[in-house]
Amino acid sequence: MYRHKQKHSQVEPEQLDRWLVSYADYMTLMFALFVVLYAMAIVKEEQYSVLADSLTRMFEKPEQSGTGVPGQSVLATPTAQSEFDLYGSSLEQAKGPDLVADATRLSDVSERLLGSPLQSVEQQLTKALANLLEQGLAKLQQDQNWLTIELSSGLLFASGSATATQSARTLLTEITRVINPINNFIRVRGYTDDEPINNELFSSNWELSVSRATSVLRLLEQLGTAPQRLAIEGYGQYYPFEQNDSAEGRAANRKVVIAISRYGYQPPTSSENSDTTSRTEDAGVLQRQLEKVSQQDGSIKVIALPGGGIRITTREDNPDVVPPEQQEP
Repeated sequence: MYRHKQKHSQVEPEQLDRWLVSYADYMTLMFALFVVLYAMAIVKEEQYSVLADSLTRMFEKPEQSGTGVPGQSVLATPTAQSEFDLYGSSLEQAKGPDLVADATRLSDVSERLLGSPLQSVEQQLTKALANLLEQGLAKLQQDQNWLTIELSSGLLFASGSATATQSARTLLTEITRVINPINNFIRVRGYTDDEPINNELFSSNWELSVSRATSVLRLLEQLGTAPQRLAIEGYGQYYPFEQNDSAEGRAANRKVVIAISRYGYQPPTSSENSDTTSRTEDAGVLQRQLEKVSQQDGSIKVIALPGGGIRITTREDNPDVVPPEQQEP
């Protein structure tokens, strides 16, 4: 009898762990992804914080004053840069507090306080000088810090003279009606053309410009303008408004400018007055001592020391010889 021999075939076991390979690759990729995201978050964490604070300030209203999300904001903080933002540029009368400054700090812009708004002053001057403005004999200009009134020298002085005419007094009377009630600082500036001048009164255009500015300043003081607000500037022919190559240009350069500052004058307080009085008294005592020494022992001499500095003395010894106690080591 034929018997089939059973063939035994070896069955390979099934690989049940193959999914681990794909899973490991997937986890590796996810790990790399989160590492990158975390690195990006660290770099921009500060920017995200600023943005979150700004958005919270915009969309969330605090329950009470003084609450809210603190922190730096990317939104610009609105701050007034000048009186233009405070009072606007409308034709209505500007209203607001009159801020003033100490005259001793006139040169320090950062320490000064605002005076009366220049927009209101310009409107009043435009009405007062309407006729002259139409004829071109006067001109008003305003920038951020100054309101200038340009007056032709022909309205104020005779040719080559610094003596104010009656017309100058009449014109300045109209101007002082506007500028006297306010407290803004005023600078009177004199200008000339480039034609040389040399006579018994003025040796240069510089002196002529200063003398004309001084005459206008004296008229303003006589008409009631506070002298603490006034100052003089003389520019001669060195800051022309037009070219000096024609008669019209030279005439345009001969003028006096009344410049009104946006900053105002504040009278000194009682403590400042006492300090000023004390310094004045000390200076007076020193002056009397020097005068006494000069009257008793002869004239006072000021000697320049070789190493720099000066020495005040009434001695008749050799000024080139420096005493041992004053010699440099």
